[in-house]
Amino acid sequence: MALVFVVVVVGAVVGDYVYLNSLVHRVVVKNEAVRYNNTENILLVGSTSRCALAVQNKAYGLCSQGVTGVNSDVVMIVHLNFTTKRVSLLSIPRDVFVPNARTTGANKIDAALYQGPSQLVSAIQNDFGIPINHYIELNFDTFASVVNVLGGINMYFPMEIFDAYSGLNITHTGCQHLNGYQALQVVRARHLQIRFAGDGPNHATWPQEALSDLARIRRDHEFLRVVAEALKAKGLGNPVTDQQLATAIAPNLEVDSGFSLSDMLSLASNFSGVSVAGVPQVTLPVVLVQTGSYLYQGYYYGDVEFPIGPAVSSVIGQFLELSASANTMNGAPLPTPSHVSVSVYGGTGVAAQVTATTLGLRRLGFVASVGGSLTPVGARAETVVYHASDTPASIGMAEAVMAHLSGPAVMAIGPTRGGADVTVVTGSDLGVVGTMHPAPPAHASSTTSIKSVASTTTTTSVVDPTLVKQDSSFSAPSAVAQPLQPWDPRSCGPNGTPGP
Repeated sequence: MALVFVVVVVGAVVGDYVYLNSLVHRVVVKNEAVRYNNTENILLVGSTSRCALAVQNKAYGLCSQGVTGVNSDVVMIVHLNFTTKRVSLLSIPRDVFVPNARTTGANKIDAALYQGPSQLVSAIQNDFGIPINHYIELNFDTFASVVNVLGGINMYFPMEIFDAYSGLNITHTGCQHLNGYQALQVVRARHLQIRFAGDGPNHATWPQEALSDLARIRRDHEFLRVVAEALKAKGLGNPVTDQQLATAIAPNLEVDSGFSLSDMLSLASNFSGVSVAGVPQVTLPVVLVQTGSYLYQGYYYGDVEFPIGPAVSSVIGQFLELSASANTMNGAPLPTPSHVSVSVYGGTGVAAQVTATTLGLRRLGFVASVGGSLTPVGARAETVVYHASDTPASIGMAEAVMAHLSGPAVMAIGPTRGGADVTVVTGSDLGVVGTMHPAPPAHASSTTSIKSVASTTTTTSVVDPTLVKQDSSFSAPSAVAQPLQPWDPRSCGPNGTPGP
């Protein structure tokens, strides 16, 4: 939640120091969604752009030496409920492979930012059905500046760790004071090596951490808690501290042009008292493709992850405080299956899969028809549910189908085939399942309901169990809320002990 507090700080001081508002960079972001249910979703992006830095740093890579890539190291969405004053945070792993990452087609979601904020917003809305109302982009300097203005932060390191890519090098255990640059090394670490008992001092021999993308999200969530507590201890509302923070942050902040001064002030007045300990921080559930660099239409994409159904639909719905039968884009009821026509096409080369999927959807009430077979994109593929447009109505029809698919699956914007409202292109490990148990009611007070949804979501029936299998090329589905591992840095407790 530290990033939300960053905006709160800016909003809190601009009333007295309006000139700071002019320091914030604004960018036009198209296709942002309309607010509903008195809630708002802010997309928070950590950009890797070196060329945007005011002062170049060799440790990050120099723009002048060709390090010009623009990706989103961090993709987080903050859900704000202005009625209940509740806040929650959802992370999307940067290696998630989605159909609409770029206008040219599929890629990892972190590659969308290369084509600008509007493309990233479009990908999140069309592929996941998460409405985005505002956009905030931060760069390396923003993270470091916040920590430096606070005078540094303290984190406890239970084990020695090393990351050659971020420069993180912890040579002794215990509670340590980090400046902004060192804190950034923690945030960016995703190639961690760990010194276990019996390992020598040479980190080249230390074992590599698995699940690097998800592991970094786990540590980033803890980092945000530490920074938020440091902000609280420093004293938000202290004019000197607030102005220092805002002056350091504002020039490194890029927001959508619709995020006005009054919006910032409203954010500050409504959420400045949020308790960090009560904010659920969850991660989109995925499966990892464990066959090495992912080959898709002739190009290798490195390590990738696929969203996993039906857990993704459940997690997103509960994150947005909606029932399982609600359209996530506008809160309206989803169409009943009898009002959604679906054409099913084969994407794996297994002909029987098309017929079985079509029959399964028909049994659930969808107007489903058998299509043809398409050229498989590779040995492993995610099921894609295509909708014809980016309107809430069209996305809602795709969501109605998505809620009944198990296995790696994702939505995408058109074209649909055979005159149908929705087209399903089958992928690996596809299953058709019955209606899910209802999600907890909107505005539920329990934070654990969101965190545990992946393990508690069940189905009333399996329509065609012959479709459901476990491909050994995929990992088990990732946890929605992942506990810290023994080597992960964490908060400091009293007298140099590890914190909670």
